[in-house]
Amino acid sequence: MTKSNLDEYRKDLESLISTGEQLVNSIQAECLPKEFRVEAKKKLGEGAEAFIAELPPFGTTYQRWYSEAQVLIRQLLPGRLADFVRHYEKPKSRKEITFENYRIEDTLQGLAITRGIGFEEKKIVGPEAGIPHFQQQLAILQAVRARFESSLFDIRHLVMADLFDSELDAASELARKGFLRAAGAVAGVVLEKHLVQVCNNHSVVIRKKSTISNLNDLLKDAGVTDVPRWRFIQHLGDIRNLCDHNKAKEPTADEVDDLIAGVAKTLKTLF
Repeated sequence: MTKSNLDEYRKDLESLISTGEQLVNSIQAECLPKEFRVEAKKKLGEGAEAFIAELPPFGTTYQRWYSEAQVLIRQLLPGRLADFVRHYEKPKSRKEITFENYRIEDTLQGLAITRGIGFEEKKIVGPEAGIPHFQQQLAILQAVRARFESSLFDIRHLVMADLFDSELDAASELARKGFLRAAGAVAGVVLEKHLVQVCNNHSVVIRKKSTISNLNDLLKDAGVTDVPRWRFIQHLGDIRNLCDHNKAKEPTADEVDDLIAGVAKTLKTLF
């Protein structure tokens, strides 16, 4: 992960956290309007009504926020992704709806559970039960910020990026001098090591031999990569195998250049 990539992730992260902080107010204003208005007037006085009017609608804004936050957490804090999703999705095993198993998905549907009729009707749980779940989601996203602030995280990834860049430079130099098989072999090793690191980043267990093909399949099966990226990496692996193993056909300069460029692209876009 290069310095510029880190900066881009920081920018996206701060934007999502800022939107999340607005959404905390939105969900409270929509689910507990009277209570929220009282608190807003205490803090903002005459500016409270304007503040409330400018809040983004929770439902539509949250859906985009949730999707984008999922992607960021999957890349940077994969160990917390299941927790993040759990606060949104209603449990598949629940048989009745209670405060404990109410989720944000229910809030978005405006689901409220009551008992009794008429004057004896009593609300058991309603959309406001989703508020603490969203606050926990925002806290998980804020934990990603703490990961960025860790010097160990920055140093480890920057050192790896510098090492891989140096090895790719060596591969390019070999290709320029006509040592195409050697250039392809070096680029292939860089790709393989990077895919191992990506698996580690996402807690993907590697049980088979660490080959480009096996690692690529593992990342697709784990949902880290999509089918187009999987095919792209598979193509790079085919060129690497041509350089390493296929003695009946010589790799062309264009194929080796494609391999080196493809590995460089993968280093900058897959983490």
